[in-house]
This record gives sequence, C-alpha cells and structure tokens, in this order.
Amino acid sequence: MVHHQFAALGDPTRLAIVERLARGPTSVGDLAAPTALSLPAVLKHLRVLEEAGLVTTVKRGRVRECRLRDDALVAVATWTARQQALWSTRLDALGTLLEDT
Repeated sequence: MVHHQFAALGDPTRLAIVERLARGPTSVGDLAAPTALSLPAVLKHLRVLEEAGLVTTVKRGRVRECRLRDDALVAVATWTARQQALWSTRLDALGTLLEDT
C-alpha cells in the first residue's frame, strides 16, 4: 500500500493538495480556487489520493469536505525512515570500500 501512496504523491498537483490538507480540512472548491484546475480535474486527483488511502472526503449537503488521513502519512513516514536507514548503511559501506581501494 505504501508504494501506491508514493505513486499518488508523485504528482505535483496531488502533493500540493496533500500539503494544503495538512493545514486542515477544506472543500473541493477551496482546493480548486488557487489553481487553474477545474472542479472535475481536482476531483480526479482526489480520487487517486482516496484510492491510495491518503485522503477521505465526505459530502455534506452540496459541499464535499476533504480531510487528510494522518495514519496513512505515518505509514509513509515509517517506510521512508526505514529506507533511509537501509540506504545510508549501504552507501556508507560503499564509501568505505572505495576509500580503501
């Protein structure tokens, strides 16, 4: 699931949506307002983020409220920290090997 989340975050527009939602829940209209994107385009990006488990949306009347799922970001952060530790160790070993030769 984490790889699917990274794929969803790989798009600059979706990353900007996540960064905006990190400040708190908001409507789809408010997400679209500062961009040149149409509401249908924003909804497509939100659908990708929802499928990745990063965002939830709830329709209240005529307004669709979007909210970031904190638990999903914890999983991404945990995976990233493990990968960083793994690759730091490997690169340090490679650096030592290269210095010794």
